[in-house]
Amino acid sequence: MLKHSAWAAVPGKTPVEKFGSLGLIPGTKVDIRKCAIIADNYGTEIWLFFEEDLARKKPLTEVLTEFAGVPEFERPVIRVESFLRFTRENDPSFEQTMEEFPLMVEVVATGVRPGDTAIGPEMYATCLMPFLDELDLEAEPPAPGVQKLPRKS
Repeated sequence: MLKHSAWAAVPGKTPVEKFGSLGLIPGTKVDIRKCAIIADNYGTEIWLFFEEDLARKKPLTEVLTEFAGVPEFERPVIRVESFLRFTRENDPSFEQTMEEFPLMVEVVATGVRPGDTAIGPEMYATCLMPFLDELDLEAEPPAPGVQKLPRKS
């Protein structure tokens, strides 16, 4: 219930406005760690897509239904928390790498989808992971994207 209260306190009337208040605006790039903080603090779903066509052309509910029987780490979409947990467990240097080269994901969409009847609608954001050929490891690293978030109520 605490996370529901935190989400309710975010400025904005619609999920799109609320996500915008938190800095998740479609078309912008944000640090993946910021996405994880928002998901954790506000009880929202933030999904990372590895395939651009799926991210841009299919509704989230359709993608989740299509891949429901596929093991989590074999799907072309994963929750941000699962991705970060897996990466941290399998790469001890991941945190240091993230400090030096923040992983920026593109926000594709934000909205609400039907949820469990006991929980109610679920607020979500979809983000597109960068492709390896898009990463310029010789460029100056961007400023960290973890910004101060609105306080929980």
